[in-house]
Amino acid sequence: MSFVFTPPALVSVPVVGTLDRFPVHRVYCVGRNYEEHAKEMGFTGREPPFFFLKPADAVVVVEAGQTGVIPYPSLTSNLHHEIELVAAIGTGGKNIKAADALKHIFGYAVGLDMTRRDLQGEMKKQGRPWCIGKAYDHSAPIGPITPADKAGDVANAEIYLQVNGKDRQRSTVSKLIWNLAETIEHLSAAWELQPGDLIYTGTPEGVAAVVSGDTMLGEVRGLGTLTVKVA
Repeated sequence: MSFVFTPPALVSVPVVGTLDRFPVHRVYCVGRNYEEHAKEMGFTGREPPFFFLKPADAVVVVEAGQTGVIPYPSLTSNLHHEIELVAAIGTGGKNIKAADALKHIFGYAVGLDMTRRDLQGEMKKQGRPWCIGKAYDHSAPIGPITPADKAGDVANAEIYLQVNGKDRQRSTVSKLIWNLAETIEHLSAAWELQPGDLIYTGTPEGVAAVVSGDTMLGEVRGLGTLTVKVA
């Protein structure tokens, strides 16, 4: 087979404890999935989950023990951090029931859903899609994937983010409005999940702006830390 240009390299994430890598297919994100963050954004209650996507090549892979670097993106003056638990799908499926959902997870990682908040807000006001605020280049940093059988009690793990050593976000995964099994049930009703899919599960309260030179350090207990600097 001949291509008209060289295809881009496949995006892949390291797997803790092995030399294997996890090839990324799609990146799904859950919106407003912690109650206190929903309140920050002007919403309350257990509204039905909703989803948006980022392109696979928006993923910025940060190897264990390294500091990832992302550029401050164009067109924005209000770049926000959102620390998230990420689930990596190992077995695909459609219309997966919550009772079976966790069997489809290969492992877990720490991720950041970076957001051009001013652009997102403007699109919301105009009733237009807000891909420009969420699905831009370098918007999805992620650390290594820990296999599910080595990840511990992810459902109750502490999740936090510090900027330049000071707390910004701190909560527990147990405070998800829609837990991971429920999320997979809803998500797989709309799309057929595939091996290689990443699910960014939502962010707790405390989202705020970062500027060039800031260093973010996030963790989901049991999954290691993710360190990213804004260039």
